[in-house]
Amino acid sequence: EVHLVESGGGLVQAGGSLRLSCATSGFTFHDYAIGWFRQAPGKEREGVSCISNTEGESFYVDSVKGRFTISSDNAKNTVYLQMNSLKPEDTAVYYCARRSDQFGSGCTTAEVQYDYWGQGTQVTVSS
Repeated sequence: EVHLVESGGGLVQAGGSLRLSCATSGFTFHDYAIGWFRQAPGKEREGVSCISNTEGESFYVDSVKGRFTISSDNAKNTVYLQMNSLKPEDTAVYYCARRSDQFGSGCTTAEVQYDYWGQGTQVTVSS
């Protein structure tokens, strides 16, 4: 069965860095786009980043461009989100998700197009 498991969250000071991991299993990893989303308390979940190996593309929301980097390790079926220069407004629960192949293999921020989700990992950035 399909599983996605996030790890790497924690507490960090503003300006610091964290590296999140999304370990996946149960599907052909390279055929699917994987996205990172985040949700802060009282706010809607938003798309942060996405990577597509088949389309050779990646995406970053404007608020994290230049600070976050998404990458994949095909041998480990794992997607990473390197987060640098963290800000308090980055505080949220971060989720990774798989885009449904019913919609395609490229990147999108459309949450409804992602069919499997991890449990989330908490990122807290203090000032």
